[in-house]
Amino acid sequence: MGTLVGTGSLVRLALRRDRVRLPIWIVGLTVVPVITASALADLYPTVESRRQFGSILSSNPSLTALIGPVFDPSSIGGLTAWRVGGFIAVLVALMSLLTVVRHSRAEEEAGRLELLGATVVGRHAPLTAALVVAFGANLVLAALVALGLAGLGEPAGSVALGLSFAAVGWVFAALAAVTEQLTAHARTATGLAGLILGVTFLLRVAGDASGEDGPVWLSWLSPIGWAQRIRPFADERWWVLAFPAAFAVVLVAVAHLLVAHRDLDAGLIPTRSGPETAAPSLRSPLGLAWRLHRASLAWWTVAFAVVGVVLGGIADGMRALATDNPQLRQLIAAMGGEKGIIDSYFSSMMGVLGLVATIYGLQAALRPRAEEVGLRAEPLLATPTTRLRWLGGHVVFALVGVVVPLAAGGAAAGLVHGLRTGDAAEETPRVLAGALAQLPAVWVTVGIAVALFGLLPRMVGVTWAALVLFLLVSQFGPMLQLNQWLLDVSPFTHVPKLPGGEFAATPLAWLALVAVGLTAAGFAGFRRRDITTE
Repeated sequence: MGTLVGTGSLVRLALRRDRVRLPIWIVGLTVVPVITASALADLYPTVESRRQFGSILSSNPSLTALIGPVFDPSSIGGLTAWRVGGFIAVLVALMSLLTVVRHSRAEEEAGRLELLGATVVGRHAPLTAALVVAFGANLVLAALVALGLAGLGEPAGSVALGLSFAAVGWVFAALAAVTEQLTAHARTATGLAGLILGVTFLLRVAGDASGEDGPVWLSWLSPIGWAQRIRPFADERWWVLAFPAAFAVVLVAVAHLLVAHRDLDAGLIPTRSGPETAAPSLRSPLGLAWRLHRASLAWWTVAFAVVGVVLGGIADGMRALATDNPQLRQLIAAMGGEKGIIDSYFSSMMGVLGLVATIYGLQAALRPRAEEVGLRAEPLLATPTTRLRWLGGHVVFALVGVVVPLAAGGAAAGLVHGLRTGDAAEETPRVLAGALAQLPAVWVTVGIAVALFGLLPRMVGVTWAALVLFLLVSQFGPMLQLNQWLLDVSPFTHVPKLPGGEFAATPLAWLALVAVGLTAAGFAGFRRRDITTE
């Protein structure tokens, strides 16, 4: 037990540091199922209307692939589990893996864990504390979801939905505990865990898109698929919880085993030694930024291209929605687009791609803060390199680099759909335009990150909360019939709904101006403030 000495103190420290961050995550993820259930009750007040809705969902493989299978459309709980289950599961996975990396590998990389290790703290205590916090946060989330949906009168379904979210969180918390043992850097550990999350999501999509006659077993390879097959509000399969629970236990055991076989501040995968002299490309801040961002940009581009292929491949199946249910047609049209179900589908999906691409933009925009806290910025800025040139190199990849994955995703989706319909020359640029139209909204979010870095560096984490808010408003606001002023909070609300909608340059211009103003404020603030390491 000596290796776990100090775990309780580290748990309290982590909770103290995350006293704002974790409650925001938990409350936000709890509210979405509750308000979704209320909105669905208004849209489909009778059992007959819900069954009609469910028959269309079951007969449309594209919608099933996109959101997931619906197991019991006759109840509000069943529809709620279908609508939010996969979406919330992905966000819970992100919350969990970020929490574990933040309180273990990130602390180790910053050098604080070495200081703690010099005291009475066991070798396994930091990792165990991070896992306790993440697992506990997921349990709290599960309890709140169950309480929030208690009004539906199906307590078993409410508990099952809450536990399905917690189960996914446990798996990815444990997975992050393993990936951070492999690499010496928190960003790489997070990126590897995030990549596996993306692969599991695509496995779920491929399995559900195939229908009962296809390789449904692919969904059983995904923790997200496990969560949905617990079947909340539809004759719950409690035994499915054994899969994520067992998998999490195995991963936690592997992570603790790996901790004992690596050195402090090192990963099991050794870091390659660089050349003795720097290449000419590293003799400028922009060249250094390229070296730091190129791997991440490449992976994001490949991932977006793959997702684009999937989105383009299932687009044609959305035509079935145009002739069956006027209510569903109205719901999808409210999500974006004006000239057809497929255009609405693509405009909505390009909006999702824009939100996801913002994650890359924020990672690039916040890299200067990581360099500053990691004591790598100060020695560099002691040379003739100016602050603005150094920051500008990173901001270029945040603002311009985000164009590459968005273009890859939009072009791939349009090309695949065009090849299936025999009109690739027309469809590819239309869908690509829908993807690139998201850029000004992405830039506004990146601008918020740059402004906080320059003016309030200790508050840069607020940027992630802003992104979550934008995501929730954009994806659930129209369906929940939120007030327009609340919808307008998200910059993505002001993006023209392309393809299919009317192009309007004015809102894009205003968004670009706001992004420029925020970025300029960040540059001005960084030029005047002190370098901080906390």
